[in-house]
Amino acid sequence: MIASAVVRPAVRKPLGPSRAQRVLRWRRAVRPVPALWLAIKRACDLILGSVVAALTLPLCALIALAVKLASPGPVFFVQERIGRDGRPFRLFKFRTMIDGAHLMHRHVAHLNACDGPALKIPNDPRLHPLGAFLRRSSLDELPQLINVLRGEMSLVGPRPALADEVESYEPHYHQRLTVQPGMTGLWQVSGRANIQFRRWMAMDVWYARQWSPLVDAWIIARTLPAVLRREGAW
Repeated sequence: MIASAVVRPAVRKPLGPSRAQRVLRWRRAVRPVPALWLAIKRACDLILGSVVAALTLPLCALIALAVKLASPGPVFFVQERIGRDGRPFRLFKFRTMIDGAHLMHRHVAHLNACDGPALKIPNDPRLHPLGAFLRRSSLDELPQLINVLRGEMSLVGPRPALADEVESYEPHYHQRLTVQPGMTGLWQVSGRANIQFRRWMAMDVWYARQWSPLVDAWIIARTLPAVLRREGAW
């Protein structure tokens, strides 16, 4: 008589945290900093932002007129971006592309030079006649001073991303959302679009973990030389 085989119940291996749980963990990995640092950062945003806005107001008026003459459509490009803690906000820029260019993404996606979930196209065919100059000179970003004064951005911080870019991030990249996005930052002064995507994200995560008023001052000091070099500004 053959003994019947003993059937043992399968042992289930414990599942690791889900992607959503890992994203949430990194979103909550806020680095504790002194309240004084936060006060200094906001004061610098308000004071320097107001001064730069006042000094560049005549230039902004000329740019607005030039954009209007160069291409039919609105002067400003307004787009929803993702800010601190994943909160969306409306970002302002001078329009550098033909009106409705954002609806043509799938038609130009094959030209993307970025090796990650962001669209970076050198000599983008959607640019209007003044667009390339505005981008190379970074003058298109001056309206973001509105976002800074409203508290949606800071002068220094990671570049504010689109929602679909954020959805494609590796979980640990979400730590960059624990700080305010900025007009300038470590990526912006280190080569911008010439930087590989993983290194770009590593820079932003480093900033989220290490920022201080001195780090912000260092980045601001590097911003004007970076703008004049125009490296990766396209």
